Amino acid sequence: MERLDDIALFLRVVDLGSISAAARALDLSPAVASQRLKRLEAALGVRLLHRTTRRLHPTAEGTALATRGRALVEDLDSLAASLRESGGRGIAGTLRVTMSASFGRQHVSPLLPRFLALHPALRLSVHMSDQLVDLVREGFDLAIRIGALDDSRLVARRIADNDRVLVASPDYLRRRGHPRVPADLVRHDCLLLVGSQGRQDRWTLLDARGGRSEVVVSGRMESTLGETLRDAALAGEGIAMHSVWHVADDLRAGRLVRVLRRHAPPQSGIHAVMPARRLVPPRTRAFVEFLLAELGGSPPWVQVADGTRGR
Repeated sequence: MERLDDIALFLRVVDLGSISAAARALDLSPAVASQRLKRLEAALGVRLLHRTTRRLHPTAEGTALATRGRALVEDLDSLAASLRESGGRGIAGTLRVTMSASFGRQHVSPLLPRFLALHPALRLSVHMSDQLVDLVREGFDLAIRIGALDDSRLVARRIADNDRVLVASPDYLRRRGHPRVPADLVRHDCLLLVGSQGRQDRWTLLDARGGRSEVVVSGRMESTLGETLRDAALAGEGIAMHSVWHVADDLRAGRLVRVLRRHAPPQSGIHAVMPARRLVPPRTRAFVEFLLAELGGSPPWVQVADGTRGR
């Protein structure tokens, strides 16, 4: 076990590029981490790391150990968790999960105390950010991701549909009028999200018969954060594209109304995403099943009680 713990430390150094960063991630002092890496190199009789001016890199032997050792460490972790579970301790260990800040705060955070109550031996580490993180490199067990998935190293399980809508405040629509067809959006102030692929100013809309419209929109405000665009829409600054889960309460209360009800952006998904492993830790499986039970099927945000407002 000591040797495998040292390999796990080595993997974290490779992923993060420095001993001090790996030590912080594992709650060790840099001195202890360095001693353990020297112990591992001495036991194997090879040098595993070489240093450049900015970060550590694995040697050829280190690369081989990282490739084959990662599966060993992950399998042992999963096996140990399964044995603890079968031995009566139930789900144990530390579950490290990352998710969208907005979605996590609104819809996952309120559920976490209930999940912890179900598994008293479990510890939970929750990272909320709208930045896409590398699960393998950062050592996360699980991510909740919204939209398209493009990392072939990951395994995904769909939790719920991600329906999106165009919304605006009643005040904005009184002042500027309702767009009747997608092409009318070019005459409106649209609130634009700026993501990893740049400014999202080309809006694709589908009608009930599958007809597709693409409109290049513009406006006076853009942001990297959906919360900012929601606030701007509530203040009457323009039309925004949002996931239903993000604005469901505002639609129910009438603070926002749907625009172009007969046209909607293409649907995507809300997924639980995990590193590809031969053995998935019980803590990860338990959390995915919990999310499916709480948010799958008919999630709490789908009953959007905005009647027939919007056109």
